[in-house]
Amino acid sequence: MDVSLYQSAAAMNATERWQDMVAENLSMSSVPGARQHEISFSAVQAGLAGDGSGSFVMPQASQLTNFQQGELRASGNSMDFAVQGPGFFAVQMPDGSPGYTRDGEFKLNSAGQLVTKKGYPVLSGGGSLQFDPNNPAAINVNADGEVSQGTDLKGKLELVEFNQPGKLSEMGNGYFRSDDPNMLPLPAATTQVEQGFTEAANTSPTLEMASMVTAMRMFESNQKVMEMQSDRMSKTITDLSGTS
Repeated sequence: MDVSLYQSAAAMNATERWQDMVAENLSMSSVPGARQHEISFSAVQAGLAGDGSGSFVMPQASQLTNFQQGELRASGNSMDFAVQGPGFFAVQMPDGSPGYTRDGEFKLNSAGQLVTKKGYPVLSGGGSLQFDPNNPAAINVNADGEVSQGTDLKGKLELVEFNQPGKLSEMGNGYFRSDDPNMLPLPAATTQVEQGFTEAANTSPTLEMASMVTAMRMFESNQKVMEMQSDRMSKTITDLSGTS
């Protein structure tokens, strides 16, 4: 077995995953609160060389999510809420399960519920926040997430934190869920809300484009290695067979 061919193929697969990840980061760069994906490369023990010269390894790529805080930007819209700190807004997904997001571009639906851009109800103590659509009073949110309409207190945004946010499962469009029964959401202890702001995605399109170029060059380099090894094997077979 020509190990180098398999190693080059594994490296090409890893760099292809890197390119896909960078493309996703670029597509999410305009989504408020979106989290950047990062790639980690490692060498994995793959077996013993056929000639008994020792073991060999294969390159492997793993995807991680970067939960670093994004930049807060004033939006001028009182229905925009940004998370300052490690927490998430809790929302109700279409199947009734809880979801978590840092995208605070909210609005009121026709029934007066506070919902996300996707129409998912924003949770408050397990239920939804209900407002009077006929009341012209302004909706205000304080740093702790308490929401009022004029002088009428409507509830408190359900802000949660996780000890290991890296274990959250992504659902796309900046939404996460917790599939691990041992990783329960905790009441936010160090998270605050900023009204009239949105949190930018914590990724830079410029840096992502630079990563894309690097990933493409690595892919091409490993492709050339495969071509060289293939040519070498073809030449060896030709020489051994005595044909020209």
